[in-house]
Amino acid sequence: MAFAVASEQDPASPAGGLADSSAAAQHITDCCLSDGAVGRVGLEIEAHCFDPANPHRRPSWSEISDVLASLPAMPGGSVVTVEPGGAVELSGPPLQGACAAIEAMITDQAVLRTAFAGAGLALVLLGADPLRPAQRINPGARYHAMEQFFKASHTLAAGSAMMTSTASVQVNLDAGPASGWADRVRLAHALGPTLVAITANSPLLSGNFSGWRSTRQRVWSQLDAARCGPILTASGDDPGTDWARYALKAPVMLVHSPTRDAAVPVLHYLPFADWADGHELLGGRRPTAYDLEYHLTTLFPPVRPRQWLEIRYLDSVPNAIWPAVVFTLVTLLDDPLAARIAADAVEPVATAWDVAARTGLGDRRLYDAANRLMAVAAERVPPGLTQAMQHLVAAVERGRCPADEFSDQVIDNGIDVAVARLALGES
Repeated sequence: MAFAVASEQDPASPAGGLADSSAAAQHITDCCLSDGAVGRVGLEIEAHCFDPANPHRRPSWSEISDVLASLPAMPGGSVVTVEPGGAVELSGPPLQGACAAIEAMITDQAVLRTAFAGAGLALVLLGADPLRPAQRINPGARYHAMEQFFKASHTLAAGSAMMTSTASVQVNLDAGPASGWADRVRLAHALGPTLVAITANSPLLSGNFSGWRSTRQRVWSQLDAARCGPILTASGDDPGTDWARYALKAPVMLVHSPTRDAAVPVLHYLPFADWADGHELLGGRRPTAYDLEYHLTTLFPPVRPRQWLEIRYLDSVPNAIWPAVVFTLVTLLDDPLAARIAADAVEPVATAWDVAARTGLGDRRLYDAANRLMAVAAERVPPGLTQAMQHLVAAVERGRCPADEFSDQVIDNGIDVAVARLALGES
């Protein structure tokens, strides 16, 4: 989603060089968030691509590419891309308000589904692929380099699963006025465990129950916390400083080679700060601002500042409820009164990431927080989202997340049939 404002300086030029880690930190804090009003919402929704006639088969890169080549321009303005394992992502433009963003995404989803159905394929909204083993089909050089990095860092299983077997709903929001950044970023993090519990939708991975409601969140937690953990310090008083500290401590994963137009993996542990300070050189040089910006794209915290806020912790969830989930999250962050209520509601579970991913709403504290949040959102829901909100509220009141519903389908019918039914749009 194109929230970002292009830099006036070419970071790949000599003028874009970084003197040391202090200069790198200053660059990060200066570019971390963009001061302004709240209101714009951008959505990114990933869906696994399946062959309904044979759910075990992973459609090939050429099959998916052929469908994408046949697509018209998306009426809602989304860009269509393909993830390493063949999941298809719609990335919508920033629009004013949750309802506009939701409406545009629904329109584009319908176009995309029709095109894939015409090729005998289907898109399934689950947080993790429940059936097929991890396998990369996207031939992109960046993804090949990432595999090499994960192998060298002894996290290949989790890294491969993250790249090829997980899917999410990502919500992108304006950073808001600078005076409120600390509270806003703190709340975006604090909401995470409760929203993970509400949206958990990945109880299986590679054909087996994992023991977690959100196996997607579990997979991310198995990767390096320096790259994938929350960015906040204990106080969370200065998001820019927190993000700079996080980014400089994180090890360099890839270095982009302009001459080869490729990503080169760094196969040993090298914090970016050490590269910037010249303790070790890569390619015989220190990093430029371009290298720093590229490094930031290889960091995957649950809330990532990119001038705007990327909310990255939601599982991909069914069409029946994702509009209500999006409206809820946007309301809790953008409505000042709702934000105050939400901050109080989630305070007891603000760091319960693993509990949320494992037990969902089975944890009493998360259950209570979730019902308080849903009551706030339901009071503000517009008529067009009433049905989705009622569906979501009812599920939360019963202590049920989407993973529970899907697990029941798998237990009753088997994984193949459960996936095929989702692929065909059946409940």
